[in-house]
Amino acid sequence: MSMLDYRDLAEYLIKAEKQKQAVSCISDQYTDFNLTMGYRVQQELVKRKVELGHKVTAYKMGLTSRAKMKQMKVETPIYGYIFDYMNVPNRGQILMDDLIHPKVEAEIAFILGEDIEGPDVTGEQVLEKTQWILPALEIIDSRYENFRFQLPDVIADNTSASRVIWGSQLYHPHDFTVDLIGVSMSINREIRASGVSSAVLENPANSAAMLASMLYEEKKEKLKKGSVILTGGITEAVLLKKGDHVTTEFDGMGKISFHVR
Repeated sequence: MSMLDYRDLAEYLIKAEKQKQAVSCISDQYTDFNLTMGYRVQQELVKRKVELGHKVTAYKMGLTSRAKMKQMKVETPIYGYIFDYMNVPNRGQILMDDLIHPKVEAEIAFILGEDIEGPDVTGEQVLEKTQWILPALEIIDSRYENFRFQLPDVIADNTSASRVIWGSQLYHPHDFTVDLIGVSMSINREIRASGVSSAVLENPANSAAMLASMLYEEKKEKLKKGSVILTGGITEAVLLKKGDHVTTEFDGMGKISFHVR
């Protein structure tokens, strides 16, 4: 594939998001589409969105469950980016008409107090350099039909990034046992998902460490002070519908809620 092809594929996915219309997988069109190509498309997608005036506000990790990694036959998670237009305040709302087939999952986010540079970053190093943690709900919304895709497809699609509802308060990481934070998600007062933060690579800090190592190995980039990192789903992703009211309780971190209009 040429650079022009990567750009065209990025535009293909941006158009699907903008028009709220699911499209067929890239791997259905190009049988040799691989992980490296997926990240090349993602890079063009990010570049194009920045050109359109959007700003990257956070990193996000995906496939941070060992079971999911085994299912997808990968040894490391994947990463993508959150943009400014995706940010939603606690007790806010999302509009179903702006999305295709959204799902919600609960996560822990890290805010770095110091730069972190790979390779071989450890979770302990991440915790030492993290200034704050906070709870978050991520809305994933694949641009592919029926949420069906191969791994390079979802990488190209910026790991299905769509919206993030952020908690209202920041917390010091050393006030928590970060791998033992319990989460319970209710939709319309019915518990739909629950979990413990150790579901994320045994500790969400390990997810942030993997991100630092991947960015260094692939791009010689470092995670800078102030970077925000969504570390991956503690709970399964639950499909949303119009009219849903979602409330999620995080042990010691209060609640996050939003409405689907």
